[in-house]
Amino acid sequence: MVVGVLALQGSFNEHIAALRRLGVKGVEVRKPEQLQIYEQHESKRSLCSRLFPALRDFVKMRKPVWGTCAGLIFLADKVVGQKSGGQELIGGLDCTVHRNFFGSQLQSFEADLPVPNLASKEGGPETCRGVFIRAPAVLEAGPDVEVLAVYPVPPDSALIDQLVDSQEGEKKVIVAVKQGNLLATAFHPELTVDSRWHTFFLKMASEIEEGASNSIVTIEGSDMTLDQHQRIDLPIFQ
Repeated sequence: MVVGVLALQGSFNEHIAALRRLGVKGVEVRKPEQLQIYEQHESKRSLCSRLFPALRDFVKMRKPVWGTCAGLIFLADKVVGQKSGGQELIGGLDCTVHRNFFGSQLQSFEADLPVPNLASKEGGPETCRGVFIRAPAVLEAGPDVEVLAVYPVPPDSALIDQLVDSQEGEKKVIVAVKQGNLLATAFHPELTVDSRWHTFFLKMASEIEEGASNSIVTIEGSDMTLDQHQRIDLPIFQ
């Protein structure tokens, strides 16, 4: 299995290192032709304008995709809390996401998150360490979205009225979800030593690919240090 990691920003090196520790090859994805769609040689702005349609098609083909932090924003069908004009979205995840729910870079933090579903499938402790860096959060999730992790919201949060009460009466916000071929986390598992989110995604991807036909996309970027016909099975957006 070869995993493509979107390498336009963020901690893509850490994702690739995490995959390497699991014996999986990760490669940087920077251009749309790596998804076997377009030609090369153009500006970064032009590349980004064409990369998003390519990624959108990739998602629509029901390829396994994981979005971390900004990747959660990209995968959401609806985003709030952003500037006029908004961020171009890939979509596919039936969620409403607040772009900077947890505040600015200075308000970044770490916290232990209860992850019973992850622990039941991957073993290990009932919590994972969540690294939140200028992080988004899911305000609403559709009926087909599986909630994998939540975080309690301080009572003085300006956005607390947008949230629903949990069964315990405490306000909580969703920070990890899964829907079909899509996995998304508001935090950065690649910045911790806990590899369970990566193994969870790889197993999820294997299950999806086993039931799919024509499920591999060829990488053909001539500036990449790859074999000419090396194959990418799934991408990580971050």
